[in-house]
Amino acid sequence: MSEFGDQRGDRKIVRQKLSDQVVDELRSMIRSGELTPDDYLPSERDLMQRFGVGRPAVREALQALHTQGLITIKHGERSRVNKVTATAVLDHVNEIARLLLYSAPKNFEHLKQARRMFERGIVREATRMAKEEDIKALRALIDRQEKELGNPGVFVEVDILFHTRIAEITSNPIIVAASSAMLRWLMEYQYELLHWAGNEAITLKEHGKIVDNIESGNEDAAVSEMQHHLDRTNRLYNS
Repeated sequence: MSEFGDQRGDRKIVRQKLSDQVVDELRSMIRSGELTPDDYLPSERDLMQRFGVGRPAVREALQALHTQGLITIKHGERSRVNKVTATAVLDHVNEIARLLLYSAPKNFEHLKQARRMFERGIVREATRMAKEEDIKALRALIDRQEKELGNPGVFVEVDILFHTRIAEITSNPIIVAASSAMLRWLMEYQYELLHWAGNEAITLKEHGKIVDNIESGNEDAAVSEMQHHLDRTNRLYNS
C-alpha cells in the first residue's frame, strides 16, 4: 500500500475558473512590467483572443482586478493599470477593516494596542532623522490645529496630519500609510471622538512636548511623551 493509501479518497483536483486564470495572467503581465502604471489594457476582444476565453470570463477578471485596486475601469474607455502604493493598498482594505472592528469589540482594543506600539517606534525613528524643516512643519500643524478649536471635525483632521507628518520623517511610505490608516480606522469607529469637549487644549500641549523632544533629539523622552499622549487619548475611546 502507498504511504498515502488511506488519504487518496480525500484528495481532489479542483478546476480553476476561467476568470481566475485570466486574473492570474494579467497579474503576471503587471508584475513582469509588460503592463506598467497608466498603461491601457488590451481590449476585451484582444484579451478573449489572447487567452482563448469568452467575454464573461474577461469581464469578471477585469472587475476582480478593479476591486483589488490594480486597474481602473471607466465606462466607454479601456481599463488602465493603476500605480500600486502602500496608501492605495490600504485604501482598498478600508471596508474589511471596518467589518473587522464592528465584528468584535476586542478587535478595537487590539487596534488601539497596535497603534500604540507602532507610534512609539515611529517617533523614536523620527527623532533620529528629523531635520529643521520637519520641526517647522510639525509646529505649523500645531498652530493650524489651535486655530481650529471649536471646530472638532477639522481639529481631528489636522490631528491625523500631525501624526502622519511624524511618520513621513522616516521616509518609509509603508509606515506612513499604515500609521494614517490605523488612526482613520480608530476615528471612524468611534465618531464620539470628535466631541472631546475640554480635551483639545491638552492635545495641543502634548503635541508641543512631543515636538520639543524630537527637536532636542531625546528619543526616550519623545517615546515617553508619545506613550503618555496615546494612553490618555485611548481612554477617550468608548470601547
